[in-house]
Amino acid sequence: MKHGQISSKELTEFIRERATIEEVYARSMTKLAKSAGNFSQLGTFAPVWDVIKTSTEKLASCHLELVRKLQELIKDVQKYVDDQAKAHKKTKEEVASTLESVQTIQTTGVALQKSKENYNAKTVEQERLRKEGATQRDVDKAGVKAKKATETYKGFVEKYATAKSEFEQKMAETAQKFQDIEESHIVHMKDIIQSYTQSVDETHVQIGEVRIEFERNMENTSVEGLIQKLSDSKGTGKERPGKIPHTHRHTCHDGQITSTDQSKPRKRKTFAIRRKDNKDTDSTLVNSFYSSSDSEDDDEPRKFRVEIKPVAPNNRTQQSRATIDQLKASIGNISLSPPTSVLQLRMTSFDRNLSRPALNNDLLSLDPFGPAPTLRGSSSSVSSSTVPALARPTTPQTGAMVAPPRPSSRPKLPTGKLTGINEIVRPFSPTKTLSNASPPPAAPLARAESSSSLSSTASLSASNTPTVGTSRGPSPVTLASQDALPIAVAFTESVNAYFKGADPAKCIVKITGDMTLSFPMGIIKVFTSNPTPAMLTFKLKNTSKLEQILPNQTLLFSDPSQSDAHTKDFWFNMQALTSYLRKASEQNPAASYYNVDILKYQVSSKGFSSTPLNLAVYWKCDPATTDLRLDYHYNPESMLCPGPLSNVQVLVHVDGGVTNMQSLPNAIWNSELNKSLWKLNDISEKSDNEGSGSLRAKFELSDGPSTPTTLAVQFMSEGSTLSGVDIELLGTGYRLSLNKKRFATGRYMADC
Repeated sequence: MKHGQISSKELTEFIRERATIEEVYARSMTKLAKSAGNFSQLGTFAPVWDVIKTSTEKLASCHLELVRKLQELIKDVQKYVDDQAKAHKKTKEEVASTLESVQTIQTTGVALQKSKENYNAKTVEQERLRKEGATQRDVDKAGVKAKKATETYKGFVEKYATAKSEFEQKMAETAQKFQDIEESHIVHMKDIIQSYTQSVDETHVQIGEVRIEFERNMENTSVEGLIQKLSDSKGTGKERPGKIPHTHRHTCHDGQITSTDQSKPRKRKTFAIRRKDNKDTDSTLVNSFYSSSDSEDDDEPRKFRVEIKPVAPNNRTQQSRATIDQLKASIGNISLSPPTSVLQLRMTSFDRNLSRPALNNDLLSLDPFGPAPTLRGSSSSVSSSTVPALARPTTPQTGAMVAPPRPSSRPKLPTGKLTGINEIVRPFSPTKTLSNASPPPAAPLARAESSSSLSSTASLSASNTPTVGTSRGPSPVTLASQDALPIAVAFTESVNAYFKGADPAKCIVKITGDMTLSFPMGIIKVFTSNPTPAMLTFKLKNTSKLEQILPNQTLLFSDPSQSDAHTKDFWFNMQALTSYLRKASEQNPAASYYNVDILKYQVSSKGFSSTPLNLAVYWKCDPATTDLRLDYHYNPESMLCPGPLSNVQVLVHVDGGVTNMQSLPNAIWNSELNKSLWKLNDISEKSDNEGSGSLRAKFELSDGPSTPTTLAVQFMSEGSTLSGVDIELLGTGYRLSLNKKRFATGRYMADC
């Protein structure tokens, strides 16, 4: 047993030394990868360094993962050494009686031998006296001694038999215990060796996968592709600039500007910056300028002509037209900015936001052309991006909704029909969708503000509310390092659309989304107590519909050369993740969960067919009345798993001095803001007419006619996304306890 304890401790030292070697190697590989990242980023070979850097980082991660496994194994061996010592101590106490049996049989055996010798001597003495003819008295006296020696000898024989039986029983039991201990010891040691071998083997498999991936990426990195990347990134354009006549300007002494033709030819290099607006506009050449060659006359001053256009008159119609153009341009040119290296801490409740729709109750304060308002709960979030955030509006502080009094001189229209609207042809009619898929149950998602904000700032927030949903395993506060650590994920998407009349071809659509992970407080304790926590890796699935993916570069690694269009692999910088979570816990130690914005993405859209709710609006503006109709149609084809659109609201501004409003269905009129608001029930395939319908209103005016304005719509949907993107955790050590999905409107507008 003593040698068993020695071998256990020696095995611990061996595994610890192997872990140290692997850690030194991993850190050296990490240093090498960092140096590769600092190599020259110029020239056609520059992209290859990214592939080499990524592969080297993955190799380092493989060895760090082996270090983590070996350190976990060392803990198991140390625990076994402690248990082994306790088992040995217990066994010694249990076999103490066996030692007594051994001592008893030894002393009894010695006494038995002496008794036997005494018995033989007395018997021989009695027989000798009888043969030699000794007196009867001496013979009788020797007989008494012989008889006593016989009885003593007989007693020791019986005592020895009893001690021998007890000794054999005790020894058999003790020997069996010793053998069981040794067998258990050898089995346990072999199990440790098996775990050690398995950890090393898994690392070799991972290294092989990294090698294969590196070879595949290098095969996919063609000469033509590298040259094309350089051309795309450094090129000055694909179209040759047209010929532009050169005019040389001279300034006279009286301040007048005269123009003369250039007398001698000069070489010029033309640089042009082309800007492409939305598909309704043509590409225009802007900011053309010339750079003289070395053969030019440097003595001639360069002249620039600046033309300032007058500002248009400040009237509502022109402002509306300009802002509508800006709106179309902004929706058509939404782009994602890469996350910065700073994590903003937003201590909001993850699951309280998961279970509570963040959409406002009404749209009456929404200015369709103003800056995107900030959502509730996100006021502490600071964005470093210059891209306008497409956020949903906050709940307005408006006055009472009072409908204007009906003039007594005008007859009341029948409630079933509003004249002046129904004669317009509908742009689309309800269609039967051949789908047996039933909408999934509502599953709230995290923070509605994340869906509409295109902020590049990665945010980290905390929650005091435990995750909503079924989650197995221990409490987040009592997680142990050997448990599969629970992680929650939320996908939130924002759909922005602009509809022009009944023409689907003029519909502009942009869809963006973000992915958020939620970590329980217990994970921080596990991370901080373990210098090399398990590597957290995941696969982003169904990415074929994504045009752009921007991971949080502070926390995530990814291989930019991955060729699979349907999936993308990412893995965490565990040191950075631990640091951020520790910082969050220091700022809010009472929180149970902490949220981290992981990545943002842009979804490829097909215009009109990508919108969950198709819209077409019609205006008929007369001096005394304005007729308005909005046709809408639920479009399940835009969703991977069609679900109901909830909290549907429609807002429109009507000028011209509205004195009375009639609407189907009933709408709310706000006389202070001159806005009409419809609040609709959930819209889905199970709704009337399979989700198709119309909103109609007739407005009586005192100062008409009205000017058609842009109509705003908002809604949300729980349980699914428009992109269908999903997550799969890779490796061991973590489990997905909750996966929530939702999408909602950003700027969702319709014009006539």
